[in-house]
Amino acid sequence: MDEKRTRIGRVGVWHAAIGRLSAEATRKAVAEIEEFGYGTLWFGEGSTTKEALSNAAILLSSSRRITVATGIANIWARDATAMASGAATLAEAFPGRFVLGIGVSHAPLVQSRGHDYRRPVAAMVGYLDAMDQARYDATPPTHPAPLLLAALRPKMLELARDRADGAHPYFVPVEHTARAREVLGDEPVLAPEQAVVLERDPATARAYAREHMAPYLALPNYANNLRTLGFDDDDLADGGSDRLVDAIVAWGDEDAIRDRVQAHLDAGADHVAIQPLAPGGRLPLEHLRELAPALLSL
Repeated sequence: MDEKRTRIGRVGVWHAAIGRLSAEATRKAVAEIEEFGYGTLWFGEGSTTKEALSNAAILLSSSRRITVATGIANIWARDATAMASGAATLAEAFPGRFVLGIGVSHAPLVQSRGHDYRRPVAAMVGYLDAMDQARYDATPPTHPAPLLLAALRPKMLELARDRADGAHPYFVPVEHTARAREVLGDEPVLAPEQAVVLERDPATARAYAREHMAPYLALPNYANNLRTLGFDDDDLADGGSDRLVDAIVAWGDEDAIRDRVQAHLDAGADHVAIQPLAPGGRLPLEHLRELAPALLSL
């Protein structure tokens, strides 16, 4: 497992824009993020954004060292055999540089694909069983892709512990990282995402944060997870209370953001994927450049 931790580094970058940018812009972005020194570039897969495995191939072929991770590839977007063979294909072509994060997504997104979202944990168990049984007759990878599960609540975290290499929680405060480590135990990888705003003015920073948070707070998986961490309906309303905004999004100067990343590491994270926020969902590469000296020394 130490090799898998080394592969992703201590601090990486997560950004939704990586699933929306043109191929040309994607190539430029991954090259710059690699030059800054971040260990891993994560991206998501929505129902209307780029297909995850082909997007990973663009990123891997446009870079030399950085690890590329799906955060997450949706299990409803392809069957288990296609997921397993796609991961093996990328891992063989780019040894030691691909991490497969998979997840059950969210009811509205799954239903838009024509699937039934009931019993997501059971769906993941069946999917993992099918991945285990999938044949792959092409050249096998020398470094198989680590498998991480998008996991928030105890049952999915237990599955990440027992059936995968670890967990990739999204939209969580530091308190969740501590709870997740308790469930996972010492061995599995724990790699949470952390949204950040490089902005010292509280009103401006929280406005950026609420623009980002509002769609996620409408999704039951995230809202219910936050309730288990002590937040109530008032906290979840209107893009989030100041208390919730400050727990989910780290804002301020470089030292404030470094402190939040360090808090996740102290709570048991092996890796923290920062997501820099800017108006309109723009990928602010300049902020990643400014943050790199403070974060990459952790």
